[in-house]
Amino acid sequence: MSTSSHDSTSAAVARPIEGVPSPDGHSTIIDTDYVIGQDNFSTGFKGLRLDLHSKVFAWSSIVVVFFATITLALPDTMGSFFNATRSLLTDNLSWAFMVSTNLFVLLAIALIFSPLGKVRLGGTEARPDFSYLGWFAMLFAAGMGVGLMFYCVSEPLTYFDDLLAGTSGPLGQQLATESSAKSLSMATSIFHWGLHPWATYAIIALALALFAFNKGLPLTIRSIFYPVLGERVWGWPGHIIDVMAVFATLFGLATSLGLGASQASAGLHYLFDVPNDNTTMVLLVVGITVITLLSVIAGVEKGVRRISQVNMSLAFLLMVFVIVVGPTVLIMTGAMNNLAAYLNNLPALSNPVGRDDQGFVQGWTAFYWAWWVSWSPFVGMFIARVSRGRTVREFLIAVLIVPTVVSVFWMTSFGETALFQLANGYEGAKNAALELQLFSMLDQLPMASLTSLVGIVLVMVFFITSSDSGSLVIDAITSGGKVTSPKTQRVFWVTVEAVLAIALLLGGGLTALQAAVLITGVPFMLVVLLSGYSVVQGLLSEPRIDNRMKKVLT
Repeated sequence: MSTSSHDSTSAAVARPIEGVPSPDGHSTIIDTDYVIGQDNFSTGFKGLRLDLHSKVFAWSSIVVVFFATITLALPDTMGSFFNATRSLLTDNLSWAFMVSTNLFVLLAIALIFSPLGKVRLGGTEARPDFSYLGWFAMLFAAGMGVGLMFYCVSEPLTYFDDLLAGTSGPLGQQLATESSAKSLSMATSIFHWGLHPWATYAIIALALALFAFNKGLPLTIRSIFYPVLGERVWGWPGHIIDVMAVFATLFGLATSLGLGASQASAGLHYLFDVPNDNTTMVLLVVGITVITLLSVIAGVEKGVRRISQVNMSLAFLLMVFVIVVGPTVLIMTGAMNNLAAYLNNLPALSNPVGRDDQGFVQGWTAFYWAWWVSWSPFVGMFIARVSRGRTVREFLIAVLIVPTVVSVFWMTSFGETALFQLANGYEGAKNAALELQLFSMLDQLPMASLTSLVGIVLVMVFFITSSDSGSLVIDAITSGGKVTSPKTQRVFWVTVEAVLAIALLLGGGLTALQAAVLITGVPFMLVVLLSGYSVVQGLLSEPRIDNRMKKVLT
């Protein structure tokens, strides 16, 4: 890896990257002859501009559009294909997902405590672009909002019932007491939304931020692999990496949109007796997409940031409402107990071999880990874009710990309330369909219609945030790393996400959504693993902020 030392005053060394600021202060630039956009196709016609990486865009768009067309044309055939594929992948590769995500967690924790944590993203004198509040809101809203709304009640209830029945619960246990079953069910729910998914995001995000803001490479997935591939990263090996990232992002977003549409449709049926069928879900997808397009046109500052903050405020108010009118003392004491149970059961739940609960691992954990891997390119790139100026230690603590703690409180608030209702004789949420369980739980609390409506709005706005930032990332990848490309291209990708989600909903529903995530998650898991090696190599060559450096800077 050819590098050169760089100070922000040296314009000859700082190669300007379109949309990516040059490092501030000391950093180590990678010396490459590649010029961003050199492989792009650019044109303009009557105000419609295009600026696309010819090969990455062509292969990505053609294959995805072909896949969506086949799924819409042959829904029954593709439904059988998705079902068989999901079973094949979870039966044979669940261990690989478990091992990979464990490695991501260990690497992230090791970097926090290592001297490499002193490296600052963007150079030694770089400063953050966003406040902590705005930064946290964008991190969390883009990361997993739709899923938390969909599963915050269904996971604890499902695991609790399975554990008492001794059927297919986590760790293969049959627990005779309700207290022990509740403890393990909450610990398992937090496990799926805690350290492991955020470590997956953090490694990709850190690598992207480092190689763009410190090394001077384009903000695209292929740049991470310069220590491995060298100049070949600008050729077909890099094209393949970027195309894989586009596929993973599109299918991950489509899965979230499909889940969100099914839950919103169920909620509208519950509240207003709107038909809960494919037509309603398709109309919801179209409506959410139209709003997303308006956010895309507004841009990151006015679009994603503002929607993220509004969304997080609504989510916080809903959680506080549940805490206040629900079993308040149980929730407040349960948060710490559930965190302790999560940490206590973490080694067993993370264990990839010799498990007695293979059905649970394959049906739940493997799907979740594939989902997080498929989201990692878009969440990682989005986190990277908004995290310039943070130190590696600050970055990892925020991305790894803060969302995990929020997930503990979120799952505890809704999960403990649902389990409390069940213990007091209400079985409506337990017996409801998966996408309806949140609304069934809220129905037992005051102002049920209003809170259920807020829940529906949250589901839709969470996805708008994710889709907006996801289209931004896909467009950056398919335009060769440019982050200021024409908005027309983002409009195209938002539309493709919607078409793909509709195709998957009509071609197999939840099974098809899960299968799509697994199909794209398997190959991209290897990409994330290699990025862990690359980020360590990149950090080793960077100057660190310590007492001696501070003296030099002053």
